[in-house]
Amino acid sequence: MITTTIVEDKKTIREGLAAMISGTSGLECKAAYPCCEDMLERLAADRPDLILMDIGLPGMSGIEGIKRVKEAQPDCLVLVLSVYDDDDHIFEALCAGACGYLIKKTRPARLIEAIREAHVGGSPMNSHIARKVVTFFQKQARPVSEADAAITEREKEILACLSQGNSYKLVADALNISIDTVRFHIRNIYKKLHVHTQSEAVAKAVRKGWA
Repeated sequence: MITTTIVEDKKTIREGLAAMISGTSGLECKAAYPCCEDMLERLAADRPDLILMDIGLPGMSGIEGIKRVKEAQPDCLVLVLSVYDDDDHIFEALCAGACGYLIKKTRPARLIEAIREAHVGGSPMNSHIARKVVTFFQKQARPVSEADAAITEREKEILACLSQGNSYKLVADALNISIDTVRFHIRNIYKKLHVHTQSEAVAKAVRKGWA
């Protein structure tokens, strides 16, 4: 069971998200709050696996909320769900400790998938958000290790799919393999390229012409 907490100031959205999550097998919404202050007050008691965090909130901003959560509970995942898709908000959220970034028009099925993806170590993002991240890493390019010579053709195919903003499930469907196989290859890719996130791996793949 993946336990979640929601921080969203709009009541209808907050209640809708809570109902959707609790109505999905394997997920549970433990609590839903209109502001970061209320969430942080109950964080130690709730101890969710993942927090679905808005950014534009009354009082404390979602960015500051992410920092406070990671300070108090480093293992707690924070997935942003926001109307903002500009560079500043995206990178501030990721630098604060968010594991992924989605915009509010994300389809419900994709949002559920993103929660599960984040829980197993992924960094879910909408495709255009992922492209912004890739562009950022291209600008911050570093020399690629010789280890990239060991990247297999299958791993290159997976990197190419990820560069398009595809989820693990979509990658698995496109390559006719299981999601577990995708995760296995991604772990190997991380080791070979000496990276720790999907965005870093995709950025290196783009620079090498694999994606």
